[in-house]
Amino acid sequence: MEKWIIALGLSVTVAGCTREAGYEIDQGTFGNATLNNIQVMNGELTYGQILARRFAAEVPTQINFAFDSAQLDASAQRILLQQAAWIKRFPEARFRVYGHTDEVGSDAYNKRLGQRRANAAVAFLTRQGISRSRLESVVSFGKSRPLIDTPDRDRRNRRTVTEVSGFVDRHPNVLDGKYAEVIYREYISSAIPRSYVQRQEDASGGE
Repeated sequence: MEKWIIALGLSVTVAGCTREAGYEIDQGTFGNATLNNIQVMNGELTYGQILARRFAAEVPTQINFAFDSAQLDASAQRILLQQAAWIKRFPEARFRVYGHTDEVGSDAYNKRLGQRRANAAVAFLTRQGISRSRLESVVSFGKSRPLIDTPDRDRRNRRTVTEVSGFVDRHPNVLDGKYAEVIYREYISSAIPRSYVQRQEDASGGE
């Protein structure tokens, strides 16, 4: 009976230690880094395509607007904050914002409105510390690409969409198929307690 209790205690202890550093961010991508490197170097997969898939899977890429408006409401701002946090994790990547409208109004007016919406999203991202040089020319599709094909007002069509458009020219992390280094960087940083990082930033004056 005594041995059984000791064994049970050991098994609980071992089970409690099975989560290694980085387990929260892995989700399969760390194990695929070598395959991704091979595909990149063989020309089968671009670095931009890899990050585009991750961006679309990990954060909301779309925000919506009120009718005839380019104002960012609270929901839109929350989503853009998530986008900004993700973008900061990948200094190698560049992004593009596409503006859209519903089908009410003329082509010319909606083209301008879509541009205003895209500009509003980009301006918000730059205020979060994202370099404007990493946000490529915004694009307005106006009412030409609705999600819902209706001539009526529809909030789902009044949107901007943020996408990965490529990477910063000659950034060292994207040369020679170094996607694994990007994943490894995330893996290691996840093992450092946030409280320690904050203390280091405070000690350096937050730079």
